[in-house]
Amino acid sequence: MVARLYERYRSEVAPALAEEFGFDNPLAVPRLEKIVVSMGLGRFCREGEEFDKAAEELALITGQRPVITRAKRSVSNFKLRQGMRVGLMVTLRRMRMYEFLDRLISLAIPRVKDFRGLSPSAFDGRGNYNLGLTEQTVFPEVDPAKVSFTQGMNIALVTTAKTDEQARRLLTLLGMPFRS
Repeated sequence: MVARLYERYRSEVAPALAEEFGFDNPLAVPRLEKIVVSMGLGRFCREGEEFDKAAEELALITGQRPVITRAKRSVSNFKLRQGMRVGLMVTLRRMRMYEFLDRLISLAIPRVKDFRGLSPSAFDGRGNYNLGLTEQTVFPEVDPAKVSFTQGMNIALVTTAKTDEQARRLLTLLGMPFRS
């Protein structure tokens, strides 16, 4: 089964990018490589119940079990010890990546309160885009009645584009609602 957004990329977006930027080789056309969704849960590193609940919600949102990230070194001011659980991370590739992006663009982002468009300046200089969500309840998979605490997440869209301009055009053609 092929994701709807991937079909759109192959049929509409890739030919438009190749024509616009003058790519002769179809492998040189910018594409999404992966999407990394991460949650920093430093405040819940001692309580196992909230940490596990956040892991379940992230698995529901992404369709993939998250990896637990651990502290690399101890920081006494934050009462943090080396090896303590501090966050969760999921790396999405191929069809799951396109399905997640489709749900993010068409369902989750429009549900953000007072949404006026994504910042066009959140590119990193190498063609990757980063955005943050303040709560997990914007995704329809998460039942707001069962959420005991709101938790934000970072979403990194990694592309094969060489410049920010190419990446911005790729994401715009895929349907990302950037501010003008």
